[in-house]
Amino acid sequence: MSINRTIRFATTGLQHFIPNCCNAWKRQSAMELENMGSRFSPFLQVNCSSFDYTQKRFLQTVRLKWMKNRGFDHIINKETDIRAVCMLKDIIKKHPGQSLPVSNVSKRQKELGLTIPVLRFMRRFPTIFKEFVGPKYNVPWFRLTQEVVDVDQEEQRISKEQEMDSVIRLCKLLMMTQSKKLSLQSLNLWKWDLGLPDDYAQTLIPKYPDYLSIVKMPDNFPGLKLVSWKDEFAISALQRRAESKENEDISYGKFKKEVPLAYEMNYPRGYGLMNKVKAWMDEWQKLPYISPYEDVSHLDPESDLMEKRVVAVFHELLNLTIHKRTERNNFRLLREEMILPHRFTRIFTRYPGIFYLSLKCSMTSVTLREAYKSGQLIEKHPLVAIREKYFYMMRMGILYRKAGTDRINSVKDRYPCKPEDSRYHDGREQLSVENASMNISDSDESIYSENDYSENYDEEISQEDDDMELERRVSASGRQSSKKHS
Repeated sequence: MSINRTIRFATTGLQHFIPNCCNAWKRQSAMELENMGSRFSPFLQVNCSSFDYTQKRFLQTVRLKWMKNRGFDHIINKETDIRAVCMLKDIIKKHPGQSLPVSNVSKRQKELGLTIPVLRFMRRFPTIFKEFVGPKYNVPWFRLTQEVVDVDQEEQRISKEQEMDSVIRLCKLLMMTQSKKLSLQSLNLWKWDLGLPDDYAQTLIPKYPDYLSIVKMPDNFPGLKLVSWKDEFAISALQRRAESKENEDISYGKFKKEVPLAYEMNYPRGYGLMNKVKAWMDEWQKLPYISPYEDVSHLDPESDLMEKRVVAVFHELLNLTIHKRTERNNFRLLREEMILPHRFTRIFTRYPGIFYLSLKCSMTSVTLREAYKSGQLIEKHPLVAIREKYFYMMRMGILYRKAGTDRINSVKDRYPCKPEDSRYHDGREQLSVENASMNISDSDESIYSENDYSENYDEEISQEDDDMELERRVSASGRQSSKKHS
């Protein structure tokens, strides 16, 4: 009997003790949140209630599921091949005689972002690279086809016409940094994404001394510095979009005050959100918008406002790129200058309606969802249309091998040269007749593009062993030549 009374007494005491402790803990946390709100945000100061407290806790514990998007993965796969082709094209152009042995580029597989040997990749596209036997060691050499040279000349012309646009992109990038300067080593990783020429430091920067200048960084490496602050550049893409809806003039001073701006959410099909996640997202959208061009030294790094500012930085950086996507490692080099958190990848997974994180092509890349519609960029930069020409030539080489050059010449007037031409989609209008004869539907075509091309063509499979043998011969000849020189 005494034991039962003791247990009953202990249970009754705990029933009174636990609620009192929880209430005291809640009051203390609410007071801390109220102090933080009075320091950092008018929104938190006015609405410092129990709901804001639960939102603060909920922001730290929310986890949203990641869903694979085959459409974005296909775009990333396509652009990776285009980038490798353009890099090889520039290497061949700079080589004496505009031709080189495959041994000069066989060790650049990782630099090119390829998952297969360089020789096998170049042989996939006979409409881009023309193969011939070299003068020594019977090693294959490559030169550019005349069709690629013509497209390259058009690319150079468009690049000169877009020089001022490239300068504005560089200025906006530097205006988001603390010191208003970045090393050229960091900027070189953004050349492809920003649409910059390969030698922009020598040809582009000296033409605009009022905007940019080459300086020496503290580590004695060259860097790029912003010469003067331009208020007309300090307007983010989200602010410009919100202002264009009202059909008013855009002015920098109008956005100095913190106002809530909602991001466009594009969740994948079938993505269901719980009610509590929807409530959290609605309240997060109502937080004041912190422009990536404003000083944020007064913000708490752990606050919700700072997290929304980090989202604004990533949103603006992706808008500066011409493809509205880039590799995750490119953000890592800007982390200290732009006051980004150490583990910033969680931002991309926590807001799947704004960003898409992909692991395609053995790399992690980030894509801005709102910039695409039905697998196409909504606003195409002129350089994007030129790169789509390269992809069209690549597809013709895969489908028809060497005969693809004749087909390109026969339909040259039907090239997708206009960025606003909505009929062109990955070269499907040009290939519609051929695809119809081969009984390839749109869904099958995406499979052909996404999988390894060598698995779809018997001729490529039959040459796989020969390619590996040639790779061994190339490496052996390189060792022999190095011994002779030594």
